[in-house]
Amino acid sequence: MSIPTDQEIALRYRGRLLAEAQAVRTASAQSALDRRPVELDQQSVGRLSRMDAMQQQAMAAAQDTRRVARLRAIQAAIMRLDDGSFGWCSECGDFIGLSRLDLDPVLTCCIGCAR
Repeated sequence: MSIPTDQEIALRYRGRLLAEAQAVRTASAQSALDRRPVELDQQSVGRLSRMDAMQQQAMAAAQDTRRVARLRAIQAAIMRLDDGSFGWCSECGDFIGLSRLDLDPVLTCCIGCAR
């Protein structure tokens, strides 16, 4: 297996990472209304409806927490592209492999170290 150059890796993954980062930001912005606090006005919303709204709000907040974590992982991958360490296992130093990176370009470990 030949190891691609940093330039080839950047061409292969930078656009994908930037597009995913933008998609995550857009999804987070679109769900901002779902994460707002639930009003406790007993005149306009019944108890069960309010409980349902609180559950929806909690699920939206949890989903946004996962989005923030993914965005940080994407940003870290872009930084690794910039400094030339993208694609190299953070544990053993071996090349991760294009097929594994194609599945998820934010991965930092080869399959051997991930086990």
